[in-house]
Amino acid sequence: MTGTTETAYAKVNLALHVRRRRPDGYHDIESLFAFCEDGDGLTARRRDDGAILLRIEGPFTEGLEAGEGNLVVRAARALQAATGAGWGADLLLTKNVPVASGIGGGSADAAAALRLLDRLWETRLGEEQLIALGDPLGSDVPACVASRTLVGTGRGDALRFVAGDDLAGMPILLVNPGAAVATGPVFGAWDGVDRGALNAVDWRAGRNDLADPAMRLAPMIGAVLDALAALPGIDVARMSGSGATCFALFAGERARDEAQAVIRAAHPDWWTMASRLR
Repeated sequence: MTGTTETAYAKVNLALHVRRRRPDGYHDIESLFAFCEDGDGLTARRRDDGAILLRIEGPFTEGLEAGEGNLVVRAARALQAATGAGWGADLLLTKNVPVASGIGGGSADAAAALRLLDRLWETRLGEEQLIALGDPLGSDVPACVASRTLVGTGRGDALRFVAGDDLAGMPILLVNPGAAVATGPVFGAWDGVDRGALNAVDWRAGRNDLADPAMRLAPMIGAVLDALAALPGIDVARMSGSGATCFALFAGERARDEAQAVIRAAHPDWWTMASRLR
């Protein structure tokens, strides 16, 4: 389908510290979010009748429904309701990244829909208002609307932008062993120990507090982390979000691409994506 396009940039939690379980059932976290240059793709054509029609294609469509419950459709409806826009859209979502994989997924898709339709419908809300619209759709949606380096606190929705970071352009390799890991059970398996605050300046000294509970639920995550740690030229290797996708940062693209070739040869059934941070 030809039309206006937008990338749903894959989200990476460079560090994720879980501080406490809140009375509302969520957890207070501190995370440094970064975003890849690549991810799912979204294309839209404007309709005059207000209808929102979504089609999904790509390698990761299994189990996804394209009706009113899809986050892309919900994001479109939220923008219509907030602006009174009478336009609709034919939408094509190309799922390039695994579902339930700790790298944004549906949240990034919803955020891309908000950005894309704000342009297509000329509603011109701007980033701040789009972030507010994204908040009820999910904890990661506000960060994904911005899709640039930032610190998230609270549920991950209280955002502070990081100025002058040195991450833009850094080569990154994402690896998923083919395991879909639901966020709720991973948080539920967290041991409740507060291991301290995130230092966004020295984030390499940080951690992902969900890695151990995720590995108990999906032991293959440990195999991915071991495989990444054994690669030459890595800067940091860590799990993103609640898993199962892990990442490694590299000093150069050649080292990243050679690492991807090694992983693919050893584990042809694992999904990989070579990209750069935005």
